[in-house]
Amino acid sequence: MAKQQLEVLNALDVAKTQLYHFTAIIIAGMGFFTDAYDLFCISLVTKLLGRIYYYEAGSSSPGTLPPNVAAAVNGVAFCGTLSGQLFFGWLGDKMGRKKVYGMTLMIMVICSLASGLSLGHTSKSVMATLCFFRFWLGFGIGGDYPLSATIMSEYANKKTRGSFIAAVFAMQGFGILTGGIVTLIVSAAFKKRYDALPYSQDPAGSTVPEADFVWRLILMFGSIPAAMTYYSRMKMPETARYTALVAKNAKQAAQDMSKVLQVEIQSEPEKVEIIAMQERGQFGIFSKEFARRHGLHLVGTTTTWFFLDIAFYSQNLFQKDIFSAVGWIPKAATMNALEEVFKISRAQTLIALCGTVPGYWFTVALIDVIGRFAIQMMGFFFMTAFLLGLAIPYHHWTTPGNHIGFVVMYAFTFFFANFGPNSTTFIVPAEIFPARLRSTCHGISAAAGKAGAIVGSFGFLYAAQSKDKTKTDRGYRPGIGVRNSLFVLCICTFLGLLCTLLVPESKGKSLEEMSGENEEEEMQESVRAVGNGRALVGGIEA
Repeated sequence: MAKQQLEVLNALDVAKTQLYHFTAIIIAGMGFFTDAYDLFCISLVTKLLGRIYYYEAGSSSPGTLPPNVAAAVNGVAFCGTLSGQLFFGWLGDKMGRKKVYGMTLMIMVICSLASGLSLGHTSKSVMATLCFFRFWLGFGIGGDYPLSATIMSEYANKKTRGSFIAAVFAMQGFGILTGGIVTLIVSAAFKKRYDALPYSQDPAGSTVPEADFVWRLILMFGSIPAAMTYYSRMKMPETARYTALVAKNAKQAAQDMSKVLQVEIQSEPEKVEIIAMQERGQFGIFSKEFARRHGLHLVGTTTTWFFLDIAFYSQNLFQKDIFSAVGWIPKAATMNALEEVFKISRAQTLIALCGTVPGYWFTVALIDVIGRFAIQMMGFFFMTAFLLGLAIPYHHWTTPGNHIGFVVMYAFTFFFANFGPNSTTFIVPAEIFPARLRSTCHGISAAAGKAGAIVGSFGFLYAAQSKDKTKTDRGYRPGIGVRNSLFVLCICTFLGLLCTLLVPESKGKSLEEMSGENEEEEMQESVRAVGNGRALVGGIEA
């Protein structure tokens, strides 16, 4: 197949960086901007939800979400994301990347709006509808992972492919940052207009009725960037690799890429029939041949993503709890509801600005220079080192005057997550599997990551509770504490480092070279040559 389409695929591999590359990055990247915004903005408003819907008169502390509700609100989107990654990853290989791409975006737009419009008059009904819509929001987000990665890898040239895919994923950093900025603006505006006394002075009045609009506006904002890119997604042509290698339409692939690359590419109609005949004998994902060629690769991409996301999402979703534990955010009772939202978002915005966003762009700049493998190994190593640096002297960091040091160390764990495995685990699965299975395998790898995120979001919520029963959040049993939870995250990142040894380096190689599709073609041609030779000899003997 690869050789039959050599002109089309070679044109893509050697194409100079052009406007269409940057257009594809923006179109695919805005999906990831929205994904990150929607997934992480919930952590900024969970304490506000507790104050609004679970206030108890006479309590010495503000209302908090009960353990089961907090776990559902934080984790239900990840359950939807996992399902969407598997479903849309498979569908992207069956129907084509472009046909499915618009579906995921519309689901995200509708469910972002619906999440903010969660209905009901009681806390249970509001939380139930919020969780329902966030599950389906996650389902749409899940589809964006394999499709965006696959589309960008199949559009890019082999020299800068890593940087282009990393740039798409780097939009996640801006999504996290924007979530903090939007929350800062909305909470500050409402606080200025509807200021109130701290909870310790006025428990009932510290949460103004208008605070209910704050979390709704923050969640609904996620629909705007997604809606803005819908038309552009629908105008993108199908990737040439899908059209040629999967749909077996070499003529259409050549026409599409001639327009995109603005060069004349031979349509080669005589090869279309030959390609269609080569469909027989191709191995599937459950075959022994796939296990022989790519089994260990798939194990590597799934396990590394799984261990990474346990640590990454635990830290991201529960920054507010960690910052409260070390004293960087004041005690809840000393603030009113809107002030607490403002200070949580300020803290998370600072971490995103100093650690999260720069890490992504270091990857963009260097991934095609030093390679995926080196960045992933380095990232896991330094994540482990900095987490140990937080965990071992944890009591030192919690004493007054040492909070800034803790925040700096904490920011470095995010920097090396993003200048490391959080980027490379997204990139590599889009490069090393065959075209007809690429989206599916990426979806499986990403789903393993979201399984890790579910473990992190549900597990850390309980594990990080204090060992002292009198210091746990309302409704929670004693846990192992933040310090021991950080040690668990160290173990996860170290296991991720070991599993990286199963992942191949793809720097500078074509997709067909990495996936072995050239090898398939060579074997098929050898078989045909042997068959033709035998037929010729048989004819002479006769």
